[in-house]
Amino acid sequence: MRRIEFTLASTRVYLIRHADVENPRRLLYGHLDGFQLSALGRAQAAAVGDSLRDKNVGRIVHSPLARAVETAAIINSRLEPPAILEADPELREAEFSRYLQGLPYWQIPVRRPLWFVHKTRRGLVPGDESVEQMGDRILGVVRRIVREHPGDTMAVVSHADPLQAVWVVLDGRPHNEREMYRKSIDKAGMLVLDLEGEKAVRWEYVPPPQVEKPAGVA
Repeated sequence: MRRIEFTLASTRVYLIRHADVENPRRLLYGHLDGFQLSALGRAQAAAVGDSLRDKNVGRIVHSPLARAVETAAIINSRLEPPAILEADPELREAEFSRYLQGLPYWQIPVRRPLWFVHKTRRGLVPGDESVEQMGDRILGVVRRIVREHPGDTMAVVSHADPLQAVWVVLDGRPHNEREMYRKSIDKAGMLVLDLEGEKAVRWEYVPPPQVEKPAGVA
């Protein structure tokens, strides 16, 4: 009797944090729209695109927030041929940032007291997400696009906390605040994730590309 073997498709997904944002008032922008990339951020995004030019990226799925949309568009402008762009609301910023958004960073402990509960343990406050929930939200998008486009090389553009939660979940580290920030994904940095079928088998952090600061940037 002839045995039929099935081989799972290998897929690479680049999980990219949006690039630097124009934010002179140093507000926590959360889910607020209208926060576009700075000149430095545009240079970072272009450099990320250049680094991916020969990687055959066929699809870029991004958060619907402006800074992620712009990052994805600039990356795509450097690819040849351009990839398919797709927005997915599941790639949004952390839900708890809705409670914090619009304030300068230094005012948050004073004016948003639930921040202390959030920092003690995520997911206790209504509207907050646990580390696992946030990481699984992003990985759910990854599994979807891998299922729909097996074997393709793709990129995902999201935000700091969700992507760092993914890293914690993948590593199997404790789901606490220390681990959320012990290994950080900087703006325009990425996790390179290899999957067999829908299972993550390898991941590696790639820091942001070194770019010269545009003239006038402090």
